[in-house]
Amino acid sequence: MTAAPPRVLTIAGSDSGGGAGIQADLKSMLANGVHGMSVLTAITAQNSIGVQGAWELPEEQVRAQFRSVVDDIGVDAVKTGMLASASMVRVVASLLRTLPPGVPVVVDPVSVSKHGDALLAADAMEAVREEIVPLATVLTPNLTELGPVAGTNGEDRELAAKILLDAGADWVLVKGGHDDGPVAIDVLHGPGVRREYSAPRADNRHTHGTGCTLASAIAAYLARGYDVPAAVGAAKDYISGAVAAGFALGGGIGPVDHGWRFRTRSDQ
Repeated sequence: MTAAPPRVLTIAGSDSGGGAGIQADLKSMLANGVHGMSVLTAITAQNSIGVQGAWELPEEQVRAQFRSVVDDIGVDAVKTGMLASASMVRVVASLLRTLPPGVPVVVDPVSVSKHGDALLAADAMEAVREEIVPLATVLTPNLTELGPVAGTNGEDRELAAKILLDAGADWVLVKGGHDDGPVAIDVLHGPGVRREYSAPRADNRHTHGTGCTLASAIAAYLARGYDVPAAVGAAKDYISGAVAAGFALGGGIGPVDHGWRFRTRSDQ
């Protein structure tokens, strides 16, 4: 009998277009060697052009999904994404607090989609800062999310990272994908650590799902036993290849290619 791979749970919203959200999380987890499981917090009508609608699931359904998976299958790491509202943030935080000791939690503080559509209610980021950040093994804000989640303007990235560490996050990965320049640099802040991860910036507009994909890959490597700096490094390598191979779908921004490694091998 084949041994089961490590188990990673994503708690996030659904992207009907398949480029981000739960769909991207599960593809990223499969590509990085783990068994992905899901708890849906919201359903979106979404495509390459934008988000046409979003509907939060009832608290009862979210709790039932979580307990169904965790109590029977178990979990080696958790990733959170779209949490939609302050009330949903509190529900998810209460569930995360029931995890067995030592289970790492990767928090992607999703607030807007790649197209600029809001995925988090205006009053919910404070709840994320108070309820979710203290539970984060790794927090992965991009430059749009960094200021709001830290409660600052975000211009001083080092200060924002320090605030988030002081708020309880074990590690903070400040993603530099929204910067200009030929190199994309992410900076990991942790206990006595400041480490940069760089990769050439791909000349490709089809980058839908980058944040979801990266956070899920980090969770996958943590579940496989990597320490945080090594997990971030392995995930950075994966997302860099996925962005470079992103492809057009529909009339807008296409997704990163979650299966780029498989296709590269099959071409050899």
